[in-house]
Amino acid sequence: MAISRADCAALDAADPLRHLRDEFVLPDGTVYLVGNSLGAPPKRASAAVTRVVEEEWGGRLVGAWNADGWFDLPTSTGDRLAPLIGAGPGQVVVGDTTSIAIVKAVSAALRLRPGRRVIVSDLDNFPTDRYMVQGLAGALGGYEIRDVRGTEGLDEALAGGDVACVLLSEVDYRTGNRHDTAEVTARVQAAGALMVWDLCHSAGAYQVDVSPADFAVGCTYKYLNGGPGSPAFVYVHPRHQADAEHILTGWHGHAAPFAFEPGYRPAEGVRRFAVSTPHVLSFASLNASLDVWERADLAEVRAKSVALTSLFIDLVEELCAPYGLGLATSRDSERRGSQVSFTHPEGYPVMRALIDRGVHGDFRAPDILRFGFAPLYIRHVDVHDAAVTLAEVLEKEHWRDERYRRRLAVT
Repeated sequence: MAISRADCAALDAADPLRHLRDEFVLPDGTVYLVGNSLGAPPKRASAAVTRVVEEEWGGRLVGAWNADGWFDLPTSTGDRLAPLIGAGPGQVVVGDTTSIAIVKAVSAALRLRPGRRVIVSDLDNFPTDRYMVQGLAGALGGYEIRDVRGTEGLDEALAGGDVACVLLSEVDYRTGNRHDTAEVTARVQAAGALMVWDLCHSAGAYQVDVSPADFAVGCTYKYLNGGPGSPAFVYVHPRHQADAEHILTGWHGHAAPFAFEPGYRPAEGVRRFAVSTPHVLSFASLNASLDVWERADLAEVRAKSVALTSLFIDLVEELCAPYGLGLATSRDSERRGSQVSFTHPEGYPVMRALIDRGVHGDFRAPDILRFGFAPLYIRHVDVHDAAVTLAEVLEKEHWRDERYRRRLAVT
């Protein structure tokens, strides 16, 4: 074997991030490679939520909105999250969901480009991105959605001078392949359009530099470990903040909410992208995770991500060569996120058999096995064990067991 488990253990002993693994709840006997779908819980999340329930809500009741800063959670948490995506203070607001964030960002972009009636959308985006754009275009009327595949055909789509904005995901959720955001953003802006990036599979996976973009959105429950249903975020470039107005004009984005005016006036700055009451308990869990992230060096996070994903590709291709797997992810580490995907014609039962043996990845139709590598808590020995177990499942054809062929909901 190209690298032994002992070699992997030595790499883990030298890992500058090794101390952060102890910050997370990871069941014994489980190799958890699904942080690209739902991150593992920080140990401090439970205490943080309990404190909010018992001390803040229970101790101060409605007074906690002011005393404990609940009202300002969208912007205070945004400032904490901002460095993880290469943004600065006052550029990120946290709240609502990714779907709602897409509506906010895209509708604001459309209003900043009046007269342009085309939205470019990637057919390989996660479905909610496209669904929300379809609904928005239908509600506003008169807009066309122009489809591309990744960046294939992007220049042709931009050529007519009628594109208002482009919505792309930095990392493809199926394959784990990554766009060059700076290069793509420059092409879009040179055509007079605005760039909106979906960072759901980027934030927390490696260093992100959102600063060239006009807008960006993302979730916090994957690599950022905020917990199921934790709030999403919106980035708004400072050059747009005075003029950008989206269509979800909620009370929390009002310039003077406690004046209770009958008409809407947008707040100054990024606060205007807040909409509804912050989900305080979810913010408690997210901020507990950000406590951990503030101790992580993002350059070390990226270096470990590259090491883990490269190791997995090498081991799987060595151990599983005879069994029909196809690599769907780029071999170029600059062109992939912190995810590796393989195709297999029996991908669904293979994944279920693998999970039953303690290695948790997930499946995406029609044939993709996805494995996410969260650098804060995944070790080199986990990568080794996952590859060995996958080879065993394929060699012994465990996936042929009838119970693995019955379809379950896989998120």
